[in-house]
Amino acid sequence: MRRKALILVEGHRGNGPLHIQAARRLGLHPITLAADPAQYEYLGAESVDAIPIDTGNIDALIRECYRLRITYDIAGITAFAGDDVSVSATVGKLCRHFGLPGPNPVSIEQCCDKFVQRQLLSEAGVSVPAYHMAANAMEVERFANAIGLPVVVKGSGSTGAKLCRNVDDLAAHSAILLSINHITRPSRRILVEEFTQGSHFSINMMGNEVIGIAALDFCQAPDLICRECTYPAVLTENEHDSIADVSLNCLRALGLGWGPTTIELGLTKRGPVVIGVSPHLPGSPAPELVQLVYGVDLVTEHIKLVTGAQRSLRRGPTKTAAARFLVPDLDGTLDWIDGDSRAAAVSGIAEVELYIEPKTRVPRKGGHRECIGHVIAVSSNHAQTQTTLQRAADLIHWSITPHSDLGE
Repeated sequence: MRRKALILVEGHRGNGPLHIQAARRLGLHPITLAADPAQYEYLGAESVDAIPIDTGNIDALIRECYRLRITYDIAGITAFAGDDVSVSATVGKLCRHFGLPGPNPVSIEQCCDKFVQRQLLSEAGVSVPAYHMAANAMEVERFANAIGLPVVVKGSGSTGAKLCRNVDDLAAHSAILLSINHITRPSRRILVEEFTQGSHFSINMMGNEVIGIAALDFCQAPDLICRECTYPAVLTENEHDSIADVSLNCLRALGLGWGPTTIELGLTKRGPVVIGVSPHLPGSPAPELVQLVYGVDLVTEHIKLVTGAQRSLRRGPTKTAAARFLVPDLDGTLDWIDGDSRAAAVSGIAEVELYIEPKTRVPRKGGHRECIGHVIAVSSNHAQTQTTLQRAADLIHWSITPHSDLGE
C-alpha cells in the first residue's frame, strides 16, 4: 500500500515542527516544497523530505506534485504564511487542481491584499481603522496628515508595524520599508492607518467556529511588537458576543469560512475595530496555548481538514495560559543568554524556547527587532499564571553587543 503524503509549501520556525509531528501521528508522510529548504533548520533535525523549488511558480508546483504522485498518494496540501501570505492562495489553487480540500484562492487573494480587505470589510459594515495605501514617502506623509498623527505605518503582510508620531518618524520608517520593498517586492505598497486605541485581541477560528480569544499586550511604542499573549481573554459576556459577531461578519465579508482564520481587533470607544484578518493559523506559540487552555489541537485539526479526515473540535477553557515574548532592547549580536533552564524548572512553566543561538545577530523584520524567545505559563487562574510567568521571565538574562550600523 502506498504511503499517504502531506505536502507542505515553505516552512515556519514554530508551526513547521508542529505540522511535521502531527502529520506523522496521523500516519502521513510530510514532504516540504520550499525555495530554500536550508533556511528551515527543523527539516534536517526531523529528517523531513525537502525539495527545492520556486514556490512562487504554480506550474512548477503542479509538475512537482504530479511527480510525487508516482510514488505517493497525496492526502492533502497546505502551506505556511510568512511575510508573503500569498502562498496561501497558491495552495488554494493547487488543491483545486488536484481535487483536494482547500481554501478558495480568490477569497484568499483578496484577503491578502490589505487595501481590498479593508474595502470589503467597510462595505459589509465592519469597523476598520481609517487607512490609505502609499507607494512612496511623499504619499505616506500626505496620508498620515489626512488621517491625523499619530498613525501606524506597516509594510507588506503587516510587517514592521511602527507608531509614527511626527514627520521625522514617518520619513525614517518609510525609508526602511521602501528599501525592503525595493529588494523583495517592488510592487508592494505601504499601509498608513489610524492608531487603534484600546484593548487588543486575537481571535482564532476554524471554519465558522470561534475556538479561542486571546488578550494581546504590546511593547511600549513606537515598536508595536506583541509582548504577551493570554488565553482566554477576560471579557464580559457582551464583549465576548460582540467580538464573536464581528469575527463572523469578517468571514462573510471576505468569503472565508473554510479552514483557519486569525483576526486581530481592538475594543475601542466606538466598539470593535478590526485591524486585520489573516486566512491561516496563528504562529507558534498560539497553537500551543490554545491546546493548553481549550484542549483543541489547531495544527492536528487543520491537517485533518486538508486531508478530509473527521475532526473533533472541543471548546470551553479549563485553564489559563500566557506566553511572554523575550524582546531585546537594542540591535546587535547576541553575546550570551542564560537562565532558560532555571525558568523551565519553575512550577507552572509549560515551555521555554529560545529562537537564536549566541553569536548571531538579533533578527530584524521591517526595520524592527524580532523576539528572541518565549516563555509559557499555565495554571487554573489568570493571577497565578501572570505571577508564574513573571517569575520565570525574570530569571532569563542576555547580553547584546550593539552594532555601529544601527541605521540599517
